Amino acid sequence: MKILVADDDAVATRILRATLERLDWDVTTVRDGTAAWEVLESLPAAELPQIVALDWMMPGLDGVEICRRMRASSRFDLIYVVLITSRETKNDLAVGLASGANDYITKPFDPIEFEARIRVGERVVKLQSSLAARVAELEAALVMVRRLEGLLPICAWCKMVRNELNYWEQLDSYITSHTDVALTHGICPNCVARMMDQPIGAHA
Repeated sequence: MKILVADDDAVATRILRATLERLDWDVTTVRDGTAAWEVLESLPAAELPQIVALDWMMPGLDGVEICRRMRASSRFDLIYVVLITSRETKNDLAVGLASGANDYITKPFDPIEFEARIRVGERVVKLQSSLAARVAELEAALVMVRRLEGLLPICAWCKMVRNELNYWEQLDSYITSHTDVALTHGICPNCVARMMDQPIGAHA
């Protein structure tokens, strides 16, 4: 599991890193909001951190602004965001959560409490990832059902089928365009036998 920590307080950063590394997290730390945003933008989707811990007040972009930018992009939908701040009024809490943060912890924080909150975030991230995978599976299954559902008109004589646009096309063409099946062509034994029984040139 990967986590990005952005905090300009050197002491707080050391405590955060020590706590997270004890949990076997892959920790990246930066000292200001601009650097944090640059890291998030530069990483490919597969390498994004699962959790981001942001100090509210720091040089460059503050934590709330980074939250807003993250929630404005679907690229960061599954990232769990924790705001870290000395602000503790109900209004501050409301502003932080409204910006898109998932959790909020006040300074000076207890490392044990921080660890507990990170473990909650880890469970949420794993659940979200599992649900996203299930949704993808269901969407793929739905596409297949839509491809296969309904009656397919087929000519009893030439075996051409009538597609959704009301045009007649070869059955093999229809199958390859509506499924993931790739067809190869050959001649069955019955057809070979019939061809062998015909006079030379009769089927030219």
